[in-house]
Amino acid sequence: MLLSRRLLWLAGCLLVILVGCAPRPPATDKEALQDYLETNDPLEPTNRKLYAVNEGFQDVVLRPLAVGYRHAVPEKVRDSVHNALANLTSPVMLGNEILQAKPRKAGNRLMRFIINSTLGVGGLFDVATSLGYPEETTDFGLTLATWGVGEGPFLFLPVIGPSDFRDGIGLGINAAMDPFTWLGQGSTVVYLELARYGMTAVDLYERNMDSLDSLKKSALDPYATLRSVYRQHRRSQVEDAKQDDPPTIPIWFPQPPQKTTQ
Repeated sequence: MLLSRRLLWLAGCLLVILVGCAPRPPATDKEALQDYLETNDPLEPTNRKLYAVNEGFQDVVLRPLAVGYRHAVPEKVRDSVHNALANLTSPVMLGNEILQAKPRKAGNRLMRFIINSTLGVGGLFDVATSLGYPEETTDFGLTLATWGVGEGPFLFLPVIGPSDFRDGIGLGINAAMDPFTWLGQGSTVVYLELARYGMTAVDLYERNMDSLDSLKKSALDPYATLRSVYRQHRRSQVEDAKQDDPPTIPIWFPQPPQKTTQ
């Protein structure tokens, strides 16, 4: 089963990462200990090796595919492919918004999925945004964060890239929550799922390729810079997820009159 393979792959990555840990500096070396605690990357030796492996994979596989995809496929078509791939993730994000106890956002997600799956021709066109249901993203890592779970040590996962222990667990749960994982059996279904995830990887890399190139050219230590950028971005997402809880009744719905005090 494809889900089992993905979970075994993720578990294998975590085991490999746990093999190599950077030793904790002694308490007497306060400066080194403070830096160690601030970076929160006790697995840095292994993470850097996996980063190097990932760079090789990107240079040999992802970059040629992304460059060819960009040159061969018009931007509007690429946008439609991205829209369709994003639409397929809607059931998982809907489940996470329910788990985050955000009924209004879950309702918006459901409406967005219905509109884009029908009027948007299977999600190829983002009709929902123009109708007041803009694209927003969430995942089980953010769900855990809203429950108060800390991020844990930094991780660098092959193909996936920068992550942490909380988001690593979230990746496995997201896979288990995806209803398309459970639809049918056989080689055809497996090939379709592999094509979906392969296309998602190419789409994601193509959309971020220029930013990654700029980061690598300007950074003295691309690994450390990527770690910092990821953490800042993820913490911003976590804060937004905790604070973004719109009222269940839409603001355009007639509101009850407010009582005035004399």
